Amino acid sequence: MKKLYGKALYIQSAGVHNDLEIDGFAIAVCNEIGVELSRHQSRSIEEMQQWGDDLSGFDLVISLSPASQRLALEFTRFFHLEVEYWPIMDPTGLGEDRDAKLAAYRQTRDQIRQKMIERFGPSPEAGWQ
Repeated sequence: MKKLYGKALYIQSAGVHNDLEIDGFAIAVCNEIGVELSRHQSRSIEEMQQWGDDLSGFDLVISLSPASQRLALEFTRFFHLEVEYWPIMDPTGLGEDRDAKLAAYRQTRDQIRQKMIERFGPSPEAGWQ
């Protein structure tokens, strides 16, 4: 998201759980397009709140899994947030060998990029669309 839209949008990434390492295949396919994930740390929505992020200050929650969709809808009971569900393929466990796994992760990466462009328009960053 930050690669496409820079500082035009304020973005925070959070998941349902924060106990997962960033997947090496995700790091590899994002590096291919100039997105650095190796220093990224996963964190939960609850952790965002504990660190002082005011969820009522966000306009939109995009969930990529049924579990995150349920959690996001739970927050709409307390905060006025728009919630969108983007059914994105989960590449974990797909592919028999390294090349097949990387292909699945690339497909997921490209699905997410396409959804962002459909939702927020073309990137102001030249050459990455």
